[in-house]
Amino acid sequence: MTRRARPKIVTLTDAAAARVKEIVTKGDKPYVRVGVVNGGCAGMEYTLDYAAEPAQFDELVEDKDVKILVAADAVLFLLGSQIDYETTRLASKFVFRNPNQTDACGCGESVTIVPAKAEA
Repeated sequence: MTRRARPKIVTLTDAAAARVKEIVTKGDKPYVRVGVVNGGCAGMEYTLDYAAEPAQFDELVEDKDVKILVAADAVLFLLGSQIDYETTRLASKFVFRNPNQTDACGCGESVTIVPAKAEA
């Protein structure tokens, strides 16, 4: 039986990949870990943190010559997401384009995310 190729949990735009490379090069830890936590008025918030090494069940994602970690408890919430990095006159930030996101608060700090359903 041939196994279906496993989809990437997240992908990075060129801008996000360049920013992650810059962050890791200037920092003292080799990884950036992406996750979600409960919080905010819409229920969840995206997180990005430095990581010295993968945690026990982290997923390692490689895209555009960049390696990032996805926290195990965030995988189903982030499946199919694209991470971008945007710069405006007032701010620079990572932006998540997440097909599992169903709502966001007015200030843009928190989101409502429904876990992806496992395919048969």
